[in-house]
Amino acid sequence: MAQKLDTTVFSAEELVEELRNAEANYQKLKFDHATTGLDNPQRLVEVRRDVARLKTELRKRQLLSSSDEDLANRSKIKARRKRQKVACAVVKRKSAKRNNNF
Repeated sequence: MAQKLDTTVFSAEELVEELRNAEANYQKLKFDHATTGLDNPQRLVEVRRDVARLKTELRKRQLLSSSDEDLANRSKIKARRKRQKVACAVVKRKSAKRNNNF
């Protein structure tokens, strides 16, 4: 198993560049796998996970550098989305109940 990518040693610019490289590498691997096959198809999974790690680290740094006002707005947005999700589920339940009565 390959070593995990240590994202804490990169600066923000290096992280963005590494993310671009990893995404390009992933696309190339996908294409190669579809056309000729890969010696180690597990490499696709490793690269995809590296991309996710890089995106997660970038987002974490973005949130750490956010102001308190931005974080408060973020909490409001999350709460609104949760309310919308619950309301949507209720409407679906009512619709399904109505369809079952006929």
